[in-house]
Amino acid sequence: MAERTTADETLTRSELASYLTALGDEFEGGGEEINVTVGNKTVDLNPPEQVGVSVDVVERSSMLRGNTETVTIELNWKP
Repeated sequence: MAERTTADETLTRSELASYLTALGDEFEGGGEEINVTVGNKTVDLNPPEQVGVSVDVVERSSMLRGNTETVTIELNWKP
């Protein structure tokens, strides 16, 4: 059974950089367990030394809706 924790937020570029830096620090910390903040919740995870990474960038142009850019970063592993 899969358990999902999701939060959608709007951050400034500086806040986003701080969030991603904190996440990177968790992975770099060297401990077996990392803590990932998702909204107002903290999720404890146990990634191995090797982690799969997928980066997807989508650029859309629309006359009516304007331009939209999306970056999706997915990390996956088997603990």
